Amino acid sequence: MEAYKREFIQFLEGAGVLKFGDFTAKSGRKIPYFINAGDIKTGDQIAKLGEFYAKSYLEKVGNRRTVLYGPAYKGISISVSAAIALSKEGLDVPFFFNRKEAKDHGEGGVFVGYVPKAGEEIVITEDVITAGTAIRESVNILSPLEGTKIAAAFIMVDRKEKGKTDKSALSEVAEEFGFPVYSVVDVYDIIEYLEEDEKNAENVERIKNYLAVNGAKA
Repeated sequence: MEAYKREFIQFLEGAGVLKFGDFTAKSGRKIPYFINAGDIKTGDQIAKLGEFYAKSYLEKVGNRRTVLYGPAYKGISISVSAAIALSKEGLDVPFFFNRKEAKDHGEGGVFVGYVPKAGEEIVITEDVITAGTAIRESVNILSPLEGTKIAAAFIMVDRKEKGKTDKSALSEVAEEFGFPVYSVVDVYDIIEYLEEDEKNAENVERIKNYLAVNGAKA
């Protein structure tokens, strides 16, 4: 396993973002592990998370200037921290996020922060994708921004689960909307990491059993 992947999984575990047990995903599936960016609660933690996203961004997108979009609510802090981390690397990118309900007074509207203009590219910063539900919501929210283009989406963990078909949710999103979804690590990296310690045997077995049913076939 690459060193940065191990470092990232250790970071997720240490920050309480990676949990094991019985959970319900946004897709409605019952899952044996949970990735929750909402459990990042300190300045050091969110700064570190932003650095991982910035590293991934620079590897996949390069120094191209886009606009970061953080879906409410968890994506908000991710987009801000990623923008700060990118600025430290010499790439100053704007960011924005949405309100859950449109504001009808003051500046109004559904967006807060920089509003992308025609011709600009948007990069979505999410925490995870299970069945692609959250990404589709973001695409719908961003659709009124005429002339803009979603260039990519970045997430913490690819669950490698099937979406509406036997294909992975990430593959379905890429085919349906025409932009790639990148992850820092995937569930098989997590399994590899867990298998290094026998005390994790039960969690490894539960995850593998879950993937046997819900894992993507392609």
